[in-house]
Amino acid sequence: MGGDWRADRIGTALRGGNPTVLRRLDAGFAVIGDVQFLPGYAVLLTDDPAVQRLSDLPRHERLAFLSDMDRLGEAVERACKRLDAGFRRVNLEILGNTDGFLHAHVWPRYTWEPAHLVGLPVWLYPRDRWSDERYALGPQHTAVREAIGQELDRLRG
Repeated sequence: MGGDWRADRIGTALRGGNPTVLRRLDAGFAVIGDVQFLPGYAVLLTDDPAVQRLSDLPRHERLAFLSDMDRLGEAVERACKRLDAGFRRVNLEILGNTDGFLHAHVWPRYTWEPAHLVGLPVWLYPRDRWSDERYALGPQHTAVREAIGQELDRLRG
């Protein structure tokens, strides 16, 4: 998945040109993560690139974003549980230390993760997990993409 959409993730999502978009939600976009060393990793992007932090939003929009985060988290949980018997739980995080726009990470966690990492934050995984091509999002992730999308559709409402 190449292209310049990574330089403007929200703008390309708004224009229909971000290939990682799973679904448009109420307050943003559910996208599949660029890396999939934990299959099903997804991100909720705000739909306003000027919004940098949750507190930038008026209360009703904050609650809508958090509701979307909850929906995406549940969709990832349901999809990953269905696809992998080793699924354990989902971790939800709003960090904003690298990308300046509001976004939330949804990390599925598995029993098959290395014992020294399974109880730690995902960010402590070795750096090669983030750059190794074998973990890059690609056609081999079609099943998990479709499963998360289906669960998002089921949870709509």
